[in-house]
Formats: sequence, C-alpha cells, structure tokens
Amino acid sequence: MNSSIFLSLLEFMATLFIIAVGVLIVLGIGVYLHDIRQTKSAILRNYPVIGHFRYGLEHMGEFLRQYFFAMDREEMPFNRAQRSWVYRAAKNLDNTVAFGSTINLNVPGTTLFVNCAYPVLDTDIAKTEPRRIGPYCRHPYDAQSFFNISAMSYGALSKPALRALSRGAAQAGCWLNTGEGGLADVHLEGGCDVVFQIGTAKYGVRDLEGKLSDTKLREVAALQQVKMFELKLSQGAKPGKGGILPAEKVSEEIAKIRGIPAHQASISPNRHPEITNEQDLLDMLNHIREVTGKPVGFKVVIGGYRWLEKLLHEINRRGLESAPDFITLDSSDGGTGAAPMSLMDYVGLPIQESLPNVVDMLYKFGLRERIRIIAAGKLLNPSQVAWALCAGADFINNGRGFMFSLGCIQAMQCNKNTCPTGITTHDPKLQKGLVVEDKAARVAHYHRNLVHEVSTVAHSCGVQEPRDLRRQHCRIVQADGRIVPLDELYPYPKRNGKPDTAGAANNA
Repeated sequence: MNSSIFLSLLEFMATLFIIAVGVLIVLGIGVYLHDIRQTKSAILRNYPVIGHFRYGLEHMGEFLRQYFFAMDREEMPFNRAQRSWVYRAAKNLDNTVAFGSTINLNVPGTTLFVNCAYPVLDTDIAKTEPRRIGPYCRHPYDAQSFFNISAMSYGALSKPALRALSRGAAQAGCWLNTGEGGLADVHLEGGCDVVFQIGTAKYGVRDLEGKLSDTKLREVAALQQVKMFELKLSQGAKPGKGGILPAEKVSEEIAKIRGIPAHQASISPNRHPEITNEQDLLDMLNHIREVTGKPVGFKVVIGGYRWLEKLLHEINRRGLESAPDFITLDSSDGGTGAAPMSLMDYVGLPIQESLPNVVDMLYKFGLRERIRIIAAGKLLNPSQVAWALCAGADFINNGRGFMFSLGCIQAMQCNKNTCPTGITTHDPKLQKGLVVEDKAARVAHYHRNLVHEVSTVAHSCGVQEPRDLRRQHCRIVQADGRIVPLDELYPYPKRNGKPDTAGAANNA
C-alpha cells in the first residue's frame, strides 16, 4: 500500500475517533445534567451517568442467572431440568440420563413412586380406554387422552402458536381448551377436539350487553369439534380477579371474536355477576348443558372447602343429573396469564393440597363416579402427572408445558407483546420465528412421550395403565425426613368400614 494512502487512512480513522469521543463527551454531559436535575431516582441523582449501568446490569441479571449461574433445579417457576425434559420430548430426542439422579431426595414434598417386585410385562400392558364425561347429556364426550392442553386464549397467544397447538392436539388425540377469549378459526383448523371456556366476560357467547347469549351458545355447540363447555370461576394466575388483555393485543380480529371494542384493554369482571351461591352456580351449569346438549363443568382455584361442601349437598338434594360433569382444579402457583404479584404468589391453594381433598369430598358425598376431576397447574413432567393420577385425577390439563414444546424460553414477556419466540405476541416480526408445521409436530411428540413415560411409571408400580395408579403407589418426603405414603397423608374416606376407592377403580 502506498505510504501516502496509508497515512491518509490513519488520519481519517483518527478524525473519526476524535469525533466519536466528542459525541460521547457531549452525550455524557447531557446525561449528567439530566441526571442531577431529575427527582425520580436517587441513584442517578447521586451517581449521574454511571448509575445507568446499575439498571442495565439488573435487567441483564435475570438472563445471566438463567443461562450461566442458576443450577439445573434452582429456577422458578420452572427450572432448567424441567424445561430441558420438555424440549427433548418435543424434539423426540432420547431423554435418558446416566450416572444417577440430580434430585435432592431430602427436600420436603419430593414425590417418590413405589415400584413393584413384579412389574407389568410388555405383553400385559393394557390400552388406556376413552373416559366418558357427561353421562346425562344429549351428547356425552368420550375423551381419548388423560393429558390435554389447558386454557390459553387467542389474544393471549398468537395465531401461529394456536395453529400449532390445534394441529398438534389433533395428531396427539387430546383436547384443546380455548381459554376465555372465545372460539377462533385457529382453534378449529387443526381438527382437534375443543373445550370452549366461558369466562366472566362471556367472550364469544355474549350479547350486546355482555350477558350470556343462548343463540351464540347454540351456534358454538353446533360445531362438532366443540365437545364440552367449561365455566371459569377462577384461574391459578389470578384467583379472584378477571382476565387482563392489554390494548395492544386487542386487534380488530380479536375484538370481533370476543365481541368487544378494538384497541382497548379488555378486563373481565372478577366473577360472574349472575352467580352468588351454589344454587346460582348449578342453575347456570344446567342451563348451559340444556341449551348446548354437551358436558358442562367449571374451573376453580380452591381457597376454602366450605362452599364446595354446600355445593355437593345441593347436588345431592337436586339429584345426580344436576351435578357438573367435571371440575377443573387449578393450582395457586400461577399460569400463563398476567396478574398482580400479590395474587400470583399468595392467593389460593396449590394443587398438591386441593386435589386429594376435593377427590375425598366427592367420595364422602357419593359423587366421585359422577363428577370427573381435571387437575391443572405446573403438571408438565411425567412424575407430576403420575402424582396427579395417584391423587385421584381423571385428566390433567397443562398449558406451560405445551408452550415449552412450542419453543418458549421462559423469557417472562407474556404480558408485554415482546415474546422473543412468537408465542404470546402479535408482532409479525416476532411471530415469523414460529414455524407452525415444525411446532405442531413438537406438540404431538411432547404429548406422546409424556404419556409413554407416565405409563412406564405405572408399569413399574405394577399396574397395567396410568389410570390404575392409586395413592398407595406414591410417597411424599416430609420435613422430618420421613417418606410417607400418600394414602396415609390423605386416607380415602371409608364406606362400610373399608376405604372407598370404588369410584377411582371403576370410573372408566
């Protein structure tokens, strides 16, 4: 290179450097003057300019902890081990491990299953048969799978995400719950069974005044894919508070589906105004069942049991036909919805307590064979699903596990329209990363691999299929180090002096 050209290039680069330094100095002075004059942040007022590094590092901290510093089983709401299992199952990769378990078996609440000395041979495995819901309906539902996709609305989830879930559910043979946001074409296009959820705002089945419309109920019920209706009383993310959909997510299409104004935040009432007691609840359930001809139940986070006792008394007074066809029990430890931290963290009972207690109450009132129990809330790995079956659930619903199968990385951006994987955003630039055909296959893989591993646990315990699991097959680590059988912690109610497990054993 000619020396004069080289010197000219050096001079140009030096000039650029001086200009850049000058711009930085001017910007620094501007930021300094702004920081010392503002009154909102004491840190920036006392440490102008350099104080901004604190906020930047604080923001980056959650990502650094997730990928570099947190141990495999430390994170919340789901740790790396839990997420990794779902990712590998969804990709249909080998999920075996070597050199021993990484679970600390001394942690209170750890679940252990009691293996049998004579496990079930492959030749003796029984096929899991469909289970009927709604025997008194004009159109009962014979549900194929015990593991299904929980309520996640169109609006909260993107169109590509729900397309993939619908197609994957059809491939897996499980149902897809619409969530409270109404029925969209993307719920139906995959051909899967659909459970229509009716929230407190009656989205999708409301009249101009926001009340339940029998005409729209009939229109939805006429669709063959819609198999059941679920009346939402409360959900795990925000028990006692209505749904929240930010204005930026209320597009023209979503507004039309829900029957609400576009581009305005949509906030549901915190309860159904028509329901003030157990009589009102049964009246509404029976009205929906009569209008639609299909099974009807309700979803709830248990906070106390007295109201449920009153409900079961009223059912026995009216007769078995009046009972809800199912009860979906959600857990208090959050969900996909956005909610105040005080509700997300501290309101409601976890599924670990509510599920066995509600099952026992149904035994006590002689209603276990009439009312199906669907358990929901962080039950996304085989051990958690197997525990729920031991505790007495007929079905398990899960949302966040299926979100992980779509590629969710737990970025905690669900309520900000900035989801980096395109699952909970309506930004087309972010949605393009979610390829529906690929993710639909992953949804189906996740379902099938989970069911397979739950079946493996069941066979190890000596039963022929997962729904044969009982409380004696499961033990829970206690704070004092003892490992106590679940049927000792929650004994089945007795009938004629013997544990009344007939409902669970013959509830097929």
